[in-house]
Amino acid sequence: MRLDCYTVSNYIPGAPYWKQLLWYLLGSPLVQSRLLPMSGLKVLLLRTFGAKIGRGVRIKPGVRIKFPWRLIVSDYVWIGEDAWIDNLALVTIESHVCLSQGVYLCTGNHDWNHPDFQLITAPIYIQESSWIAAKAVIGPGVTVGRGAVLTLGGVTTSSLEAMTIYAGNPAQAIKQRKL
Repeated sequence: MRLDCYTVSNYIPGAPYWKQLLWYLLGSPLVQSRLLPMSGLKVLLLRTFGAKIGRGVRIKPGVRIKFPWRLIVSDYVWIGEDAWIDNLALVTIESHVCLSQGVYLCTGNHDWNHPDFQLITAPIYIQESSWIAAKAVIGPGVTVGRGAVLTLGGVTTSSLEAMTIYAGNPAQAIKQRKL
């Protein structure tokens, strides 16, 4: 591959340059801050920068969000400490989802077969009542089915079926979830 030939091709961040700059200088540091533990202020900041966020959302310290204008979070979602929503593409999180500490949602990757290491992006969609446990990783284009669980440190680049518990790297179904 030739990194000196790399370009972002036709990718655009989805907001004007001034908004991106304001987010990086002001919004993102405040949302990540451990000195501002109040979720309400973080939710307000994210909404100000274009995120669609529902009621009762809890955002813990250290949370990183690449582009709030590409984030939809429904009601009563918990986002744990040091979670990273690396949303070059849209991330949608339905109601009653728990993203535990250190979760990484990655919507971008590179084509290792392309000579210029071309950027590839795809959305992530997490359906209602799912739990993504601590240090788990979800790759681009993944849909997490309603009520699915990705256990501690699990890694998936494939969609997860509803009401199924997954573990490992790569994540494998281990049993059905009962509620």
